[in-house]
Amino acid sequence: MLFRWPSSLRTWLRGAAIALVAGLLSTTLLAQPATANLPPGNAITDPKSLLRYALPIDNREIRQVQKDIEAISGDLRAKRWTPILKNVRHAAQVLALREDNILASIPADRQAKARDLIARLETDVPEFENAVNAKDKAAVQQVRNRFLDTVGDIEELMVTDFPFEIPAEYADKPQLLGRATVAVETTQGDLTLELDGYSAPITAGNFADLVKRGFYNGLPFTRAEDFYILQIGDPEGAATGFIDPKTKQERTIPLEILVDGETEPVYGNTFEEIGLYQAQPALPFSAFGTLGWARPGEDLNGGSSQFFFFLFEPELTPAGLNLIDGRYAAFGYVTEGAEVLEKLKPGDQILKARIVAGAENLKNAA
Repeated sequence: MLFRWPSSLRTWLRGAAIALVAGLLSTTLLAQPATANLPPGNAITDPKSLLRYALPIDNREIRQVQKDIEAISGDLRAKRWTPILKNVRHAAQVLALREDNILASIPADRQAKARDLIARLETDVPEFENAVNAKDKAAVQQVRNRFLDTVGDIEELMVTDFPFEIPAEYADKPQLLGRATVAVETTQGDLTLELDGYSAPITAGNFADLVKRGFYNGLPFTRAEDFYILQIGDPEGAATGFIDPKTKQERTIPLEILVDGETEPVYGNTFEEIGLYQAQPALPFSAFGTLGWARPGEDLNGGSSQFFFFLFEPELTPAGLNLIDGRYAAFGYVTEGAEVLEKLKPGDQILKARIVAGAENLKNAA
């Protein structure tokens, strides 16, 4: 029997969750007032999918292939094999008939690699169909994941120049003009983080710079609230953020959130403050382990070094209804080792964090 909270209790729990999140998310991390105008529908909760959609590209055909294969997820859970097969075949048809349209979005010097990747996808289609016809759930999932990784590789080839100018007032801040991968060793296991500078170049750049400096090595987690947040980044001593050795002052960064579909982020304002009640961020807090930037109280531009992992819990903080989107800056996702987040408690530490890919995208760093 499926137990379900009575509606009145669910409402109370959600209100309690909102209040608790509001109190927890700061360096003190105080949240902004809640609004009834929240984004509807089922949010995407897979971090790799979110990162693919956040790439600044405009190619209908490759997005259709991506959408077809990602849509398999729900049908696979329910073992609906016919619609799965239909999606696989539709994606294959787009690849076969629209290859030229896909290649048109890729620079000439990258097209040979793109053709190889498209050929790899076409080679995977018979294996995909065989797994579906055999009703082998594990095999379908394995091919799906590999297929989508290749789709993501093709989409990344479409990205050329950084898509917008950093505002002049923030030009001296560290910037991540692209993406970077960070390996994190903790006392409970290892994590892999993917930082998205396309959506949050200053926030991701600030974090990457601190990783490069070794700032987080040896720091303890200071907050670990079940179903909500896991927070770290408070240095030893009186300071609550990073003291720049050049200026002897705490380095801070602005609130930075890119609206989905827009070309550059909003700086220094929550979505509510500028009337975007229904807007979705390009990097939503809808995946377990979303990386979010903490700030002191109501100072939107006071974040320095403290960040948090958002621990998504469906009943109390539904994807897309978590009251964090549009109020705090997300700058990436945990792509491997998310299960480690459930083990980490106050006093556990980051033993070592290092950039393992994308360091060339980091500018104005130490």
